[in-house]
Amino acid sequence: MDISKEYKEKIVTPSSGIAILVLSIVLMLISTGSYIWGGIVIENDGGMGALLMIIATIVLCLSIFLMCGLKIVSPNEAMVLLMFGKYFGTINKDGFFWTIPFAIGYNPVIGSMLRGNSKISLKATTLSNEKQKVNDLDGNPIEIGVNIIWRIINTSKAVFDVENYLNFISTQADSAIRHVARLYPYDSTDDDEKSLRGSSQEISEELKNELQRRVDMAGIEIMEARISHLAYAQEIAAAMLQRQQASAIIAARQKIVEGAVGMVEMAIEKLSESGVVELDDERKATMVSNLMVVLCGNKDPQPVLNSGSIY
Repeated sequence: MDISKEYKEKIVTPSSGIAILVLSIVLMLISTGSYIWGGIVIENDGGMGALLMIIATIVLCLSIFLMCGLKIVSPNEAMVLLMFGKYFGTINKDGFFWTIPFAIGYNPVIGSMLRGNSKISLKATTLSNEKQKVNDLDGNPIEIGVNIIWRIINTSKAVFDVENYLNFISTQADSAIRHVARLYPYDSTDDDEKSLRGSSQEISEELKNELQRRVDMAGIEIMEARISHLAYAQEIAAAMLQRQQASAIIAARQKIVEGAVGMVEMAIEKLSESGVVELDDERKATMVSNLMVVLCGNKDPQPVLNSGSIY
């Protein structure tokens, strides 16, 4: 059963509360005057005095009843109204209003139907999920935290279709983070492969779409979802750091060797073209060996001067 079809958001347009407030004050003044007059008259005419007291009480109760329908809604807030246990409507604009006093504001997050706690915020809200330990695509334990910016766009769904929309979005955020993290490795050496560390924009967009799909039923819009913390879990952090350092060293060595080979080729070609020296295969091999040692070595080379033949 699709509950959201049963409780479609119904916007009500209540009347201004200024006139009712003024009327209630006037009725209170009339009630006070009737009490005073009744107290004076009751000494001479008991029946008339009692009647005035009854009228004053009725007028006072009426003024209080009217004031119970006064409601204040601030900007970017809404009030969901229930009347006799049924959905009456939603006030989604700011101002001072009057509605039927039996229509009471309701907010399940507060857990009560108190008038002062019944308003629902429509503002953009940030949910900062605590760091949680999950596994990436390779099964490595990682720590990940996410900042989510969200807002309510359908008050009836948020109030009636889920038990508590704050707990609901927090739980769904945890689930979405675990789902997305399992689809990608923490890091990747392949430029075409997405990773949690190297493809933050794409991962954030996928996380936003996944979370939006999960919270649609609660009338919530996910405006942004970004990774705020990403690291290897403590038990493997040292080993992974060593692996990253080794990968970096190997990649650097590959670049050095590629450059050295190119320089050796260029040196032999230039020497051959200029005719400075004639090199046979053995001399070329010796020269290549020496140049590769010089260009690829970790330390500065120590020159050795040879004044005779190498044979």
